[in-house]
Amino acid sequence: QVQLVESGGGLVQAGGSLRLSCAASGIFFSINGMGWYRQAPGKQRELVADITRGDSTNYADSVKGRFTISRNNAKNTVYLQMNSLKPEDTAVYYCYADVYMTRSSNRNSWGQGTQVTVSS
Repeated sequence: QVQLVESGGGLVQAGGSLRLSCAASGIFFSINGMGWYRQAPGKQRELVADITRGDSTNYADSVKGRFTISRNNAKNTVYLQMNSLKPEDTAVYYCYADVYMTRSSNRNSWGQGTQVTVSS
């Protein structure tokens, strides 16, 4: 069983910053890709950013230049530094991890979500 625990959400004014963290725990072989999605009320869940085990990154156009994803493989943790936040960034943010339970068997695991609210 794998658990992803997120932290760092909250309420911030427009232009402010927040840093989200997501730590994976449990018994597993390794973690490949990790990343963050978000879902605003009435909207579909969308990819914010993801990162490979080798630190290759990918960002949604709406957050490029403002958000930075990083990870610590030794701690099985992924981070999302969010700067210059806008009201439209308000959403529940979910982390995910592509977890290998064995050398050849993998599945996506998800965190419970953390609320980010940006006031104007």
